[in-house]
Amino acid sequence: MTQENVAVNGSSRVPPQEIADILRERIRAGELKAGDRLPTQAELAEEFGVERGTVRQALRALQEDGLLSNVSKGSPPRIAEPAPAREEPQPTMVGLAPRLTEAFSAAHVRIDAVCLTAESLMLALSEPVRHIHEGRIRPESIDVRLLLPSRRINLAFPVPVEGRDGTDGPVHERWLTQRNAQARVLRHNLLALRATHGVEVRVSFRALPFTPPVKLYLLNGEEALIGYYLLTRREEEWESHTLEMYDTLGGQSLLFPFVERGGRRERAFVEESQKWFDALWETITTDLTLS
Repeated sequence: MTQENVAVNGSSRVPPQEIADILRERIRAGELKAGDRLPTQAELAEEFGVERGTVRQALRALQEDGLLSNVSKGSPPRIAEPAPAREEPQPTMVGLAPRLTEAFSAAHVRIDAVCLTAESLMLALSEPVRHIHEGRIRPESIDVRLLLPSRRINLAFPVPVEGRDGTDGPVHERWLTQRNAQARVLRHNLLALRATHGVEVRVSFRALPFTPPVKLYLLNGEEALIGYYLLTRREEEWESHTLEMYDTLGGQSLLFPFVERGGRRERAFVEESQKWFDALWETITTDLTLS
């Protein structure tokens, strides 16, 4: 028996978290490797001098962290394969397309998004759409729900450097024209798959009553990508005028990925993000007007 075990067994009341931490350290140190079976609950209870219920609580914590697999009542669980290394955040234009392509490999695709415009999503969708046309993937159904700011609100950004813009000013008008054009292209490209490949497609837009501070993409309820908008001062030509504005370059926003299989915290973030989107979608009853 190791010195560690002697110390543990000397304690009359070892909490489940301490047992989980010790087992977690053994996994980290390589004493327990991927594929190894854990000792039985009875053996662990004897080792740590606790009741089996305490052991079960510790194992439940390890399971929630994604460290155990083959968890069943019939046999001791095994140490899970290590989760893939977290990808570094990438600019939206770089990171979104491959994640969408992987999501489109599912039979039933569901994409939910909240963003300022549909530009990044429109461009990134061209890759999985191309793969469908090439016969490399073939989803049975595609359901896309997109929340974009309403034309009737005063946006937090983009806004003019000087003065007020309002919903009838040129900066707002430029944003609205882009929002509508990009959303129409996105809808057209997806609905075309219905005629060309017999894919069941549904594309829905609803009008947000506020400016989203982040962009959020939810892929098949299994992955969440979140990017923070960073404002910059820039100039743009619009209808023979030079517009000085505070705006954001959405394609350069870093996307932080969270996957359901990545552990307890990541799974919780994905689940809560999906619940938040679903609740917001049901609360908002105004469909977006793209004209």
